[in-house]
Amino acid sequence: MSKNYKSKRATGQLVSFLPDSYLDRTSRPIYALTYLLGFMLFYEIGTFLIHPETLTESLAQPQVRVVAFVWVQNLLEFVRFSPRMTWIAAPSVVIIILLALQVTSHTKWQVRISDFIPMTLECVLLAIPLIVLSLLLNRNGSPPASAVLVPLQEVVDPLAKQMLMVDIVTGIGAGIYEELIFRLILICLLMILFQDFLGLQKNNAIFASVLISAVLFSAHHHFFFAGGQFFRGDPFTIGKFVFRALAGVYFAALYAVRGFGITAGTHAFYNILAATLRILVLFVHKA
Repeated sequence: MSKNYKSKRATGQLVSFLPDSYLDRTSRPIYALTYLLGFMLFYEIGTFLIHPETLTESLAQPQVRVVAFVWVQNLLEFVRFSPRMTWIAAPSVVIIILLALQVTSHTKWQVRISDFIPMTLECVLLAIPLIVLSLLLNRNGSPPASAVLVPLQEVVDPLAKQMLMVDIVTGIGAGIYEELIFRLILICLLMILFQDFLGLQKNNAIFASVLISAVLFSAHHHFFFAGGQFFRGDPFTIGKFVFRALAGVYFAALYAVRGFGITAGTHAFYNILAATLRILVLFVHKA
């Protein structure tokens, strides 16, 4: 078995690129880690600025947070982390997982900061097809949010709910932590279940894993369990559900080809673009 094949299997990727090319370098876990560090910091600081009390509140009453992030916090609280410590430990989970993947991938640790600009442009370009698809499947004139918030209306006044910054902050958090839960972790666990325990062929295991993760990814935007309680999220429509399920398949394919960093970045930039378009549509309707 070749070293390159081992590295791709370790990171969950299905495609190999020319060694040390841009595509090869930026698909490494160390690139995902260094590229997303700023995003994670922005999400944490932005959330505190939106709602400072989140640092001391119990996770039984989650507030202005991304559900996937709350799930990570719930798990950490279950193993006896304090609510305050979960804010530090949750990003550490992403860091530890990506470091472990980098070690097992046996790829170079060198990072070229100059690659971050084309990575950002790539993420924006890869987000555009999702914007187009969302507009085709949703007739209200604006794309649905990818981020899921736990009851925002209870803690943010009506004026603050309209702020673009709220959507950007939560959208960036969703881009990282939803990809962590639904692509990096869930698809890996499903592949182990289907391929190693149930004995399915690899292609069938991939198909089942991607489909189930995509459906669950879509469903959790409408109904979810967090902080020991069940919540209803975005009102259910067929268009929104189908779009998010297709987006889940798109992100899974992107993860298999380009790795976690580009996938999470694309997800985050989709949320940013979608939030910006929703604000523009709101202004147009008010004009």
